[in-house]
Amino acid sequence: MNSYSISIRPFGIHAILVEWPGRVDVAILEDILQFTQYLKECCLKDEEWEIVPAYNSVTLIYRQEPIAFDQLKTKLLNWYKEDIKVVKRQKILWNLPVCYDEDFGIDLNEISQKSAMSINEIVSLHTSHVYTVFGIGFLPGFTYLGGLPEVLEFNRRSQPRSKVLRGSVGLAGKQTGIYPQDSPGGWNIIGNCSVPMFDPKAKEPCFVSVGDQVQFYKITRAEYDLHKIESEVGIYKLKKTVLDA
Repeated sequence: MNSYSISIRPFGIHAILVEWPGRVDVAILEDILQFTQYLKECCLKDEEWEIVPAYNSVTLIYRQEPIAFDQLKTKLLNWYKEDIKVVKRQKILWNLPVCYDEDFGIDLNEISQKSAMSINEIVSLHTSHVYTVFGIGFLPGFTYLGGLPEVLEFNRRSQPRSKVLRGSVGLAGKQTGIYPQDSPGGWNIIGNCSVPMFDPKAKEPCFVSVGDQVQFYKITRAEYDLHKIESEVGIYKLKKTVLDA
């Protein structure tokens, strides 16, 4: 660790925000995840600590009592300087199915016109890249995926929709992502993922973790409908590959 200059500031009386350089960078994310794992294994082992990594920061939350900021800041800076090896969390490559039919991909035609690419070319580009999970938030299970091809970078819609359907796959800036439930939203919608991204009844409500990777693959509407039925009865099997730690 100790690869970057970090800053630490209070985030209310029950939280601290630790920040790395302000850019989207896989190397920074890996450094954050390594430090997060070290904190969990060696420093903040109390189960009441909630540790939330994302993009270029990690938020430390302790709701039992107010945090003594100055004391913890000094400890965090010292811990970050430690050269201690930790067992990295196993990372997964998730292969997620998406139906790009125009009933779901309600912004595909507009994106096609703006990019001067055919819909098939857009789908091919979107499915050919492997994305990194840089953050989970906004909604429980909403995945912020970095690594979008530059030609698919489009600004959020100027007028957000009052309702975006659960499973909608969208583009915004340098990111793609999946809406885990019906929600207002301003991303450009190009398809729908047939796999539920968040299940509050499951042991792990969100199966994807920050640092994992995602690659989409195209399915037909019939396959989409079948996946939805399989998911509802609990027999759908996610496609995943275990990556080196």
